[in-house]
Amino acid sequence: MPDDPFIRTEQRDAVLTITLDRPKANAFNNAMVEQLLEALKSAERDEDVRCVILTGAGRFFSAGQDVAVFLESGGDVPFRRHLERTYNRVVLRLRRLEKPVVAAINGAAAGAGLGIALATDIRLAAQSARFFFGFTGLGLAADSGTSLILPLLIGLARATEMAFTNEPLTAEQALAFGLVNRVAPDDDLPAVAAELGASLAAGPTRALGLTKRAFNRALASAWETTLDYEAHLQEIAGRTQDFKEGAAAFVEKRPPHFTGR
Repeated sequence: MPDDPFIRTEQRDAVLTITLDRPKANAFNNAMVEQLLEALKSAERDEDVRCVILTGAGRFFSAGQDVAVFLESGGDVPFRRHLERTYNRVVLRLRRLEKPVVAAINGAAAGAGLGIALATDIRLAAQSARFFFGFTGLGLAADSGTSLILPLLIGLARATEMAFTNEPLTAEQALAFGLVNRVAPDDDLPAVAAELGASLAAGPTRALGLTKRAFNRALASAWETTLDYEAHLQEIAGRTQDFKEGAAAFVEKRPPHFTGR
């Protein structure tokens, strides 16, 4: 177990629950990404695990990338390399995991946290959950697969509005738009997720996995190329003055002043 475990796992019968648990709104640093990848890899290998539930501790599902980590490097972030090492690997592992993956979205999901939630198979949301595109609020472009899966789920017009305005979707809006499958009262979400997980774990795991593979091929066969192109565009966006301003404003908790440069 790492000195700073940011991922908790608990297995009940054939259902493995992975909980994101890091102070600062379950925002990711590199160690947390590696721990999540290891938990997913272990779930894939373990024949006793037949369903995975992914959730967050506290009031947040995940705020995405810990922006403070970027500022520690002076804002000079090699975005392509960063994404190739982090969220691209997480998204692909979630999509290639041929077992049902349920997201129990207990609170806000933003940026890479949104991308990770959308890479799961079935999404349940707590009533208080909120969904933020997040990237453009920092002066960045889409990454973590959101440029593919968000328009696929809710349509291009809604995805564009969500990205351009950076206004959040409520849980009820997310349900109406097709972003999530169900909404549950906050206190009931763990039980609802556990019930669904147990039902899926009792199913024909191999057939479910092959169906997931078929859906990937039919509707979203471009995961790898999309993630690669997102990394290319993020490298460009990450070198702008707007990103430096957006990151500083986020950490300083003030509105950003973007100039388009």
